[in-house]
Amino acid sequence: QVQLLESGGGLVQAGGSVKLSCAVSGRSRSVFAMGWFRQAPGEEREVVATINWSGSVTNYANSVKGRFTISRDGAKNTVWLQMNSLKPEDTAIYYCAASVFGEAENPSAYNYWGQGTQVTVSS
Repeated sequence: QVQLLESGGGLVQAGGSVKLSCAVSGRSRSVFAMGWFRQAPGEEREVVATINWSGSVTNYANSVKGRFTISRDGAKNTVWLQMNSLKPEDTAIYYCAASVFGEAENPSAYNYWGQGTQVTVSS
């Protein structure tokens, strides 16, 4: 089993920044990729950014390219999502997820999920 624990959410004004972290514990050696997803009220869960376990490949949703950065620290088994130039439409619950298969945009490819952390961007 793999356990994921997110932290770092909160309330921020538009244009501001927030950094989310995801601590990975348990059988982390089985993980091939990590992803950040978000879900707004009444909306489907969508991919924000993904990274392979070596950190050499990253992908971003078009809506966050140039504003968000996903990164990882192998020694600390931690994945971060740096979010800059935040917009009200970024308001959502953000989830960290781990895949034992590989990097993917589809949430169904991810086997383990954190509990989520709320990010609210005020206008």
